[in-house]
Amino acid sequence: MARATPDADLSAVPPPRRAAGWRERWLAFRHRLVARPAFQRWAAGFPLTRPVAQRNARALFDLCAGFVYAQVLFACVRLDLFRMLADGPLPPETVAGRAGLPPDSARLLLRAAASLDLLTPLPDGRYALADLGAALLGNPGVAAMITHHAMLYDDLRDPVALLRREGGPTRLAAYWGYAGAADPAGLPEEATGPYSALMGTSQALIAGDILDAWPLARHRRLLDIGGGEGAFAIAALRRHPQLRLTLFDLPPVAARARARFAAEGLAERAEAVGGSFHAGLPPGADAVSLVRVVHDHDDAPALALLSAAHAALAPGGTLLLAEPMAGTPGAEPVGDAYFGFYLLAMGSGRPRTAADLAGMLARAGFSAVREVPTRRPMLTRLLVAERPPGQRVSHQHV
Repeated sequence: MARATPDADLSAVPPPRRAAGWRERWLAFRHRLVARPAFQRWAAGFPLTRPVAQRNARALFDLCAGFVYAQVLFACVRLDLFRMLADGPLPPETVAGRAGLPPDSARLLLRAAASLDLLTPLPDGRYALADLGAALLGNPGVAAMITHHAMLYDDLRDPVALLRREGGPTRLAAYWGYAGAADPAGLPEEATGPYSALMGTSQALIAGDILDAWPLARHRRLLDIGGGEGAFAIAALRRHPQLRLTLFDLPPVAARARARFAAEGLAERAEAVGGSFHAGLPPGADAVSLVRVVHDHDDAPALALLSAAHAALAPGGTLLLAEPMAGTPGAEPVGDAYFGFYLLAMGSGRPRTAADLAGMLARAGFSAVREVPTRRPMLTRLLVAERPPGQRVSHQHV
């Protein structure tokens, strides 16, 4: 046998096989058993295992049919069905006339929406809103995201090609122009307008949750990085009259925010600065917010962004990092499946666990990193970190 030399390629040597523990052996046995059609038939008929077998069969079918369910929801939103029923129940014939559908198609859609708990069928044949349908009326940001998903579904037609990066440019990458731009700060207004409006509606949905979790009453100036058209910024200013605010985003986006601040009567307390964080951020704020921003960036630029935020923050100041996160208990598919594939199609960023983000914050120089509970962690979780008081003030300017 040849003796290994110091420059041998040890990466080609497979690692030693670890002996399987009792749990792995049990799982292997269990999975072999469950995979057998004969066992599946027996489990579906045996009284003690029948509920589990039926629940698993339903879950598997729901995974297969999930796209159809999503398209039913999309059709309801596109036809404005929930608003149509906002004033009271309607018969299928009336819905058909208002939606421009053949009567049979209207009945099909209404039954499908009722099966998904979006509508409630009444004994007289009319349909009324159910709680889920009513909730959508109060959340225009959700309806905007549902409509926006047409691009994502197009990009996911061949998920294997997407995973292998073989499908070419995606629609989402073109929509989120900054994701693949060599110079995002140079993007024209027409490339930023559509996604800025979408960001505004989605941020408005979670702004209250963030401000409930971490009131800004103790802070005097907030730097909102990547704040879009200012949905979160305006919510913060409305809630805290003492607050002054600087929003930082790409130049055309900052211009839209500036106009919105003026329209809201907040121009005296809020400014919008355009630029690239690579050139530095406006200094002096005692609080910095990153609302659904970090997960849009790959690891290296995300760490650079956090480092820039640390440099801009006054010593003793607080950073708020709010976004949906991977591994959220009870909502694992939201971070790991939905945002995982969405950001893959977008071409930039990835969902991270709270522990991943806490590690990045520590590497960027922050201390006392902790999670503050929010009302709806599925939509957004909140990490709070501090710039240690003893650190010197940075004098970086945009």
